[in-house]
Order: sequence, then structure tokens, then C-alpha cells
Amino acid sequence: MTQACHRKCVPPYYKDAELSKGESVCLDRCVAKYLEVHERMGKKLTELSLQDEELLKRMQQGTGTA
Repeated sequence: MTQACHRKCVPPYYKDAELSKGESVCLDRCVAKYLEVHERMGKKLTELSLQDEELLKRMQQGTGTA
């Protein structure tokens, strides 16, 4: 995230020691987007993991009673 947002928002040659207003806004948005996507992916992976566990339980119950 650090490298991706820096590459996207900060020019390779610095003119000033401080970030400009535009660079700061870009970095804020980039980080917010990254965190939102990270959260969504975490929720989806948890959902898929729970579905896999449920399927595995059903399969084990099916073979255990046969």
C-alpha cells in the first residue's frame, strides 16, 4: 500500500520537503480505498471459509452415517 500510494500520488522528483495539498488528498483517498478493499476481501474470505467448513461438516456427516 505504501509503495502503491506513494507511486500514484507523489512525483518522483520532490520540489518541497512537505507534501502539497493535492498530494495529501491523493494519499488520503488512496489509503482509504486500500483499507476499504482490504476489509471487503477479509469479509468475503471469512464468508467463503465458513461455507467451506459447513460443506466439510455435511460431507463428514454423510460419510459417517453411511
